[in-house]
Amino acid sequence: MDGSDDKQRSAGGSLAHQLRMFARKLKRRLREQADTGDLTPSQTAVLLRLEEHGPATTSALARAEGMRSQSMGSIVAVLEQAGLVAGMRDPTDGRQTLLSLTDHCRRWVQDSRAARQDWLSRTIEQRLSAAERDRLAGIMPLLLRLVADRDEP
Repeated sequence: MDGSDDKQRSAGGSLAHQLRMFARKLKRRLREQADTGDLTPSQTAVLLRLEEHGPATTSALARAEGMRSQSMGSIVAVLEQAGLVAGMRDPTDGRQTLLSLTDHCRRWVQDSRAARQDWLSRTIEQRLSAAERDRLAGIMPLLLRLVADRDEP
């Protein structure tokens, strides 16, 4: 192995570190812009799963999140009390309850995303020159490729 391989590996490690630090800071700043209340990461994960995949039973949510049904039941109870999820009888199996996001939750999520989008848009406009915004736009396909699923183009 020659020295150029070591330099490439070192540069890759440095870039990886910088990207991780950037992602962590961006996530924190975006979280600061949205009213997330006192939701735990597990509660947030349940809401995101219901939003993305639609109604589900408590046991299906537990399997998807890799936890016991009893633990998921506690999470769901808090979300129901907060008016973020509601249950209804499963039309195909009346013994089961399907959980879904409430209209209140959907509006809250939409408002929260809009606040984060607005902050990021304003920050890009205020802190970056037109040339820098063009450079950022050119880099975005590379960054998206880094996080794409393997089956995405």
